[in-house]
Amino acid sequence: MRLLVYNIRYATGAGPAFHLPVPGAGYLRSSKHVLEDITQFIRQESPDLVGLIEVDTGSIRSGMVNQAEHIAASLGHYTAYECKYGSRSFNNLLPIVRKQANALLAAPSVTGERFHYFDTGIKRLIIELELDQVCVFLVHLSLKYRHRQYQLRTLYDLIAGATKPVIVAGDFNTFWGTHEIYLFMRAAGLHSANTQGLLSYPARHPRVELDFVLVSAGIKVTGFRIPEVRYSDHRPLICDFEIS
Repeated sequence: MRLLVYNIRYATGAGPAFHLPVPGAGYLRSSKHVLEDITQFIRQESPDLVGLIEVDTGSIRSGMVNQAEHIAASLGHYTAYECKYGSRSFNNLLPIVRKQANALLAAPSVTGERFHYFDTGIKRLIIELELDQVCVFLVHLSLKYRHRQYQLRTLYDLIAGATKPVIVAGDFNTFWGTHEIYLFMRAAGLHSANTQGLLSYPARHPRVELDFVLVSAGIKVTGFRIPEVRYSDHRPLICDFEIS
């Protein structure tokens, strides 16, 4: 099977123009061309599973296009998505922001999805997608170190309750790389598919390892790579694996 994980930054693109006329202005303008480039890239990789971080599910910014459904339709995949802030968050009252989500897409048989939420941090969503032979968790952890540590504790409890081999993937925002999640991985019985420590951020000249695919016992990683594409500020992760 093949898993592709990608923080697509709402298909707003990358490069110096993103911060014009003021820093961060690019977050307000999604691009159909960028979305199509991302969609074509994902389709060419023929993934069985896709984890998308920072997708727009139909705001004014994306021209009311649900990016998760758009990409899923192109692949012929099932998709599960949800706002990443939680139902009680003030962000759910804000235009554009309330449509900011994460999504899991899957080609195999899906037996169920669940949405969990961290108790701390602004980005709180955990998507759990259960397939026939594996359970996948998609996360986008907090930018604050202390909040990330609390979130990892919650994530550990969810993993401990899984009855199938587990994959945990997403944008961990770990500015210290695997050192920051070493104890979490040991406690949860996980190891990184990225054994070479390839860097994923920023896309133009990667300097840090923010994005991860972590796998449990029962999953054999047969290939891992980070393609040199620049449709977002992150590079995508591609992991091939077998379930023993």
